[in-house]
Amino acid sequence: MNIAEYQEKLLDQAIDAGFTEAEVYFERKNSFQCMLYEGQIDSYETSEDGGLSLRGLHNGKMGYAYTEKLDDDSMSILINSVKANADVLDEDEGIDIFEGSNEYTPHEFYNEELESIGIPEKIELLRLIEQKIRAYDSRIVTLDYCFLQEYTTERSLANSKNLSLSHKENGLVIFLSTVVKEGEELKTGSYLKMTRDFHSLNADEIAKAAAEEALANLGEKSIPSGKYPIILRSDATASLLSTFMPILSAENAQKDQSLLKGKVGQKVASDTLTLLNAPFHPEALSGASFDGEGVSTKEQAIILDGTLQTLLHNRKTAKKEGCKTSGHAHKDSYKGTLSIAPQNLYISPGNRSQEELIALVSEGVLITELSGLHSGTNTVSGDFSVAAKGFHIQDGKIASPVKQMTIAGNFFKFLNTIEEISSELFFLPDGYGSPSLFVKELSVTVE
Repeated sequence: MNIAEYQEKLLDQAIDAGFTEAEVYFERKNSFQCMLYEGQIDSYETSEDGGLSLRGLHNGKMGYAYTEKLDDDSMSILINSVKANADVLDEDEGIDIFEGSNEYTPHEFYNEELESIGIPEKIELLRLIEQKIRAYDSRIVTLDYCFLQEYTTERSLANSKNLSLSHKENGLVIFLSTVVKEGEELKTGSYLKMTRDFHSLNADEIAKAAAEEALANLGEKSIPSGKYPIILRSDATASLLSTFMPILSAENAQKDQSLLKGKVGQKVASDTLTLLNAPFHPEALSGASFDGEGVSTKEQAIILDGTLQTLLHNRKTAKKEGCKTSGHAHKDSYKGTLSIAPQNLYISPGNRSQEELIALVSEGVLITELSGLHSGTNTVSGDFSVAAKGFHIQDGKIASPVKQMTIAGNFFKFLNTIEEISSELFFLPDGYGSPSLFVKELSVTVE
């Protein structure tokens, strides 16, 4: 039987077994990834992972269990596991199975053509890119990473209230790390490209961008440690945004783990900052028309002109708060319980180019890469101190790469000191996006 028939049969058995209501969530992921080294396949892997979870209300309490085995024997085991799980709950959370939204926005997250193109052609493109990078400049010595991954994900949610939803997405990601050497100086530069349109990939353009990213890091110099005006490049900003996303979770706020608790309707950032949730953004690979509970998703402002409009809610946190869910229930996989996460969270672009932002700075630092984000950040206090790569700005121009730096500050203060936002927009594969930001100052320590 197909997955829809299996879900329907499991729901019927769950109701027959005494559940007041029930929900079945199915997920399957297929991917292949390939790493090249000097034109040869260094590693190659295909994988398939999938399974199904059952959530149900039994004796007034919500239980949960999952399985990878989709056969008749698994149904009774799964149902009994959910019952046992519900029985050990200390209290009733008061959240029922969702009956469905009035409307769901149609959107295509899957490009059939991408999957129809053979794997050999994709590997050949990666090989051509590597070849062009190596030939680009004599100072290029090797590539640490020459990596391609393609994935397809299918999800479906069905419940005893006649809600039936499905989602399918795919994408392709290329990651390159180029090593360059001049004299005794050895540097690397990383480049990321993602798309659903294979034919939009241009080997010459990708090779040039990856090579130039690494070559620009040669000739590093030291600058005095101190506080500097900062331009945080789009990809670095997206990484920082991703790390501090938990401050936007209503669940964390209700646990007193976010300083944004009680701040809805208040100024929390510079007037220049608008933070949007956009499940259908054309430049992002992620997104969906429904969240982990089956609530329809929509584009919405989380922060508008510096004012906090809403925290991210699922139905449980919304009920506790006495408001409507914002459609941000999230399941990491069929194995996971419900949490909270956005769909394509990004900072709205401004009008100036990154070059125009640099021209505004008499002396400062352009940050192009952050590392150690999870160990060097505190999402409760907002404090961060992380390793960074970047360039010294003098008289509105890039002067030189800077030796290994550490930048430090507080994310909440950071949001309030954004002075300008660039027009370019960059997304990470997990759906966090940003332009480049011009920030009043951060502490910079140079080794």
